[in-house]
Amino acid sequence: MFSLNRYVLGVTLGFAVTVSAAPAVQAQQYSIKNMINYKKPSESELRSKLTREQFDVTQKAATETPFHNEYWDNHKPGIYVDIVSGEPLFSSTDKFDSGTGWPSFSKPLVPANIKTDTDHLLGYARTEVRSAHANSHLGHLFDDGPKPTGNRYCMNSASLRFVPVDQLQAQGYGEYLSLFKK
Repeated sequence: MFSLNRYVLGVTLGFAVTVSAAPAVQAQQYSIKNMINYKKPSESELRSKLTREQFDVTQKAATETPFHNEYWDNHKPGIYVDIVSGEPLFSSTDKFDSGTGWPSFSKPLVPANIKTDTDHLLGYARTEVRSAHANSHLGHLFDDGPKPTGNRYCMNSASLRFVPVDQLQAQGYGEYLSLFKK
């Protein structure tokens, strides 16, 4: 199994892999009030809190290796939040196996926490997906997803933190528990 600390600068089709020894981000108590006055940490703070891969993906728009990342095959119930800000982004209820090796979702959990822009890094136009508050690069949006939306939000695990259902209340995401009640 490959470590979360493996990293890729996804600029070319060849993948360069290095290993980072930076500490992982610790879970923080989320609250909507925190997002109203959210101030993104400085670059030096982010470098000290994120692994090298997490920093490069979220701050430099790098791409992690497909099939060798933390959440591409995670099937546990819960939500995915921005690794930098903690803003809720996606739910496991909207996650699907796209066959690409990255976690893919049909829609965002909170549309207001997602913003898109066009990038041309590979020489053609793609729709880049970023978090609204921290401006973290998350991945890209494609139109080859499942019905009814047809959307495939293809995300980098390194930009996300998974909050399992049994931790939602404790970590401040209790409002999303109803998604998982049968």
